Amino acid sequence: MDEMKKIILDYVIEEYVEDEDEEVGIDTPLISGGIVDSFSMVSLKRFLENKYNISIPDDKATPEAFDTVNSICDLVNEYIK
Repeated sequence: MDEMKKIILDYVIEEYVEDEDEEVGIDTPLISGGIVDSFSMVSLKRFLENKYNISIPDDKATPEAFDTVNSICDLVNEYIK
């Protein structure tokens, strides 16, 4: 697993996973699986923008783009210079 995936996965687990026995990986559905809700998605977007010094347009911050760690990494990589 690359560094970005590990950082994002660790953040998601620390901030949003309430059941410590729940298995969460890079392909686990976060939005559709109920781990991340719309309010949490906003804070996750802010974390990504601050961590990677990027700006993600609101129209790109969709539930589909934020549904897995893999899809989040794809989104972030679009905006890293």
